[in-house]
Amino acid sequence: MVSPHVTAGATGTLRAHQFAGLRPGPRLIILGGVHGNEVCGTLAIRRLLAEIERGELAISRGLLTLVPVANPLAHARRERQGERNLNRRLLPTDTPRDYEDHLANVLCPMLSAHEVLLDLHSFHTAGEPFAMIGPPDNPGPLEAFGHAEAETRLAVHLGPTRLVEGWLDTYARGVARRCARPGPAGLECDPAYGVGTTEYMRTRGGYGITLECGQHDDPAAPEVAYRAIRQTLALLGLCDGPLAPPAAAFQLLTLVDVADLDHPGDRLARDWASFDPVSEGELIGTRHDGTPVRAPADGHVVFPNPRAQPGQEWFYFARPGRRAQIPGM
Repeated sequence: MVSPHVTAGATGTLRAHQFAGLRPGPRLIILGGVHGNEVCGTLAIRRLLAEIERGELAISRGLLTLVPVANPLAHARRERQGERNLNRRLLPTDTPRDYEDHLANVLCPMLSAHEVLLDLHSFHTAGEPFAMIGPPDNPGPLEAFGHAEAETRLAVHLGPTRLVEGWLDTYARGVARRCARPGPAGLECDPAYGVGTTEYMRTRGGYGITLECGQHDDPAAPEVAYRAIRQTLALLGLCDGPLAPPAAAFQLLTLVDVADLDHPGDRLARDWASFDPVSEGELIGTRHDGTPVRAPADGHVVFPNPRAQPGQEWFYFARPGRRAQIPGM
């Protein structure tokens, strides 16, 4: 086992644990704690590390890199971010301006050295676990991709039966709307601000899944994360062990729009849970000036954030999607 301490900028240390099998295989990296208040991935990775240390699990093929806490400052504070959101505008830079820029200069080369990423997260409000997947194969300018089949195969083996696509397309539409508003443009107006771990991984020729394992404090979330890790190791053949088959049917939702919080007085109509269904015209929230925000069609409220700050995402809207590679479609 190699446990390198990798310096992350002027302050702090990013710890990674690496295991190299003696037979060839895929190069997999697993992240926890990209957001400091999301601990399920950290707990699951540490559980796996303990099993490896005790000799209960051996990585016999390929390369496995485990990063239990990808944002040490945010983790120490038990807050979503240190100085900014690490999972936005995740790009290397020659002129780091904040703590997360320094982290990106360490994490991005690590991601580039691997073929597959599993990034473990949790979410604000109540709801069932789900997996975020990338686009279908395409040569387009926004998110060119050529590993949709392998990525989808991984997603359907992780456990949750709800999949979500369309992140970067939808985020780009939100950025365009944000930039059209009067006032100063910050990082949130940068088109690259929507790039997180999986998006960066795809730009480097790999593929990856963001697995949202449940609500932040859900005691079941670490188990969801741990099961997903074991399934990934078995599917990719990094170790010997059983692989549970995918479920018979899945729900695929496609993100189609995002609403930002414009003012601290903006209010959601109720305590939405992610993926709550809404009917066309149903009230989702109300702006501070009384303007209603209604569902543009039948669909689902996704990622509602009642604690969003002005200029940040308030909620997303999704409609049913379809892919032939997903069971039950």
